[in-house]
Amino acid sequence: MGGATSSGEVTAWLERWAHGEPAALDQLAPLVYDQLRAIADNLLRNERYDHTLQPTALVNETFLKLLGLHKLSLNDRSHFFAFTARLMRRVLIDHARRLKAEKRALPDHLPLDPELGWSSSAGEQSLDLSAALEELEALDATKTRAIELRYFLGCTVDETAVLLGVSGSTVDRNLRFSLAWLHRRLHPGNAVPLTE
Repeated sequence: MGGATSSGEVTAWLERWAHGEPAALDQLAPLVYDQLRAIADNLLRNERYDHTLQPTALVNETFLKLLGLHKLSLNDRSHFFAFTARLMRRVLIDHARRLKAEKRALPDHLPLDPELGWSSSAGEQSLDLSAALEELEALDATKTRAIELRYFLGCTVDETAVLLGVSGSTVDRNLRFSLAWLHRRLHPGNAVPLTE
């Protein structure tokens, strides 16, 4: 999750934006665009090959959602990227709902493995995954944040540990638990033992 832009510069623009300066988002955009594009690439890598949203469009949709938000307070660069990754997932989920409303044929199986090449987010699969992640977050927000950082933002285990303020072994343990929990939730007949 590296970048040439300093964390302080991004944080300063985030603070100005949080204090009601709408032009701050215009200044922030070029500082974070490359990282947001990388996040979009990572999220879309798990999509169908013929997905209609491209990374640039996903980033643009995310910025439109950010423009519509008022009084949003994001603590720092990592909080901003985690929040925007979540917004991107929402854009993909909204896209999936539109496709579902158009009554396209959707698969009913959601593969889940440690690499999280999970599913096409353009179908009912992503809606199930989103609901499962929300349930997991209600149980343990830290475990959900580890999943988001590691698999949706593409952070390494070490980067995830630093961002969460825990050890790498704790991240590994949280990820193993979360993957088993999600698998159990998404495939009730195929339960994987939960260990923490």
